[in-house]
Amino acid sequence: MSVADLVLLVVAGFGAGLVGYITGMASLISYPALLAVGLGPIAANVTNTIALVPVGAGSFAQSGRVLLDGDRRPFYSGIVAAAIGGTIGAVLLLVTPDEAFSSVVPWLVAVAAVALLAQPWLQRLATSHGERPWIWFVGTLVIAVYGGYFGAGAGIFFLALAMVVSTQPLWRAALQKSAFLGVANLIAAVVFIATGPVEWSAAIAMGIGCLAGGWCGPPVVRRLPAEPLRIAVGIGGLGLAIWLATR
Repeated sequence: MSVADLVLLVVAGFGAGLVGYITGMASLISYPALLAVGLGPIAANVTNTIALVPVGAGSFAQSGRVLLDGDRRPFYSGIVAAAIGGTIGAVLLLVTPDEAFSSVVPWLVAVAAVALLAQPWLQRLATSHGERPWIWFVGTLVIAVYGGYFGAGAGIFFLALAMVVSTQPLWRAALQKSAFLGVANLIAAVVFIATGPVEWSAAIAMGIGCLAGGWCGPPVVRRLPAEPLRIAVGIGGLGLAIWLATR
């Protein structure tokens, strides 16, 4: 891998970390960058998962104390579901042929992009329906499977689940989203490190960029208009889905 490729991945990682902090759609930036430097679809996704671990780890470390306040049962239930789901998603990816994964990824990207564009509508679903612990566990597990398998837009799906089946406030759901998906991503990364086709130079370069992008997220988000950015990333995601389907 050339120096120019590594520089591209650092820059793409920074953009992914920044966009991921603001919109939860980091993979829409990082995954195509890994394809652009010559990685195959599954190798790119495996490497992408490992590169994004620093973002999830930082979020979990920062929010863990707050999430342990009050009733801890939903938090522990979500952690268990995320760990199981992340493992299942990683194994599914490793047993999926490159051709099959390439055919399904455009649809996953398109669903994630539509979810981002529909985010305001999903947020308006935030009504009190009472706690539903079994739906919470199963829903978190399913989203974590998706997170371990591919992951783009998983945060939006989780927020929609949390707002519909629980009575917790949005800010707490957002913290849980980062923690649970961080666990699913970490578990998947461990599986990939042990058995997957990891391109380590690419993972390290992109991981450096992701860490910097996530660190710069809080001050940048205060200055950027969030609504135009959300729409731009969503439309870009639909364009990416079309490109992946026709490449």
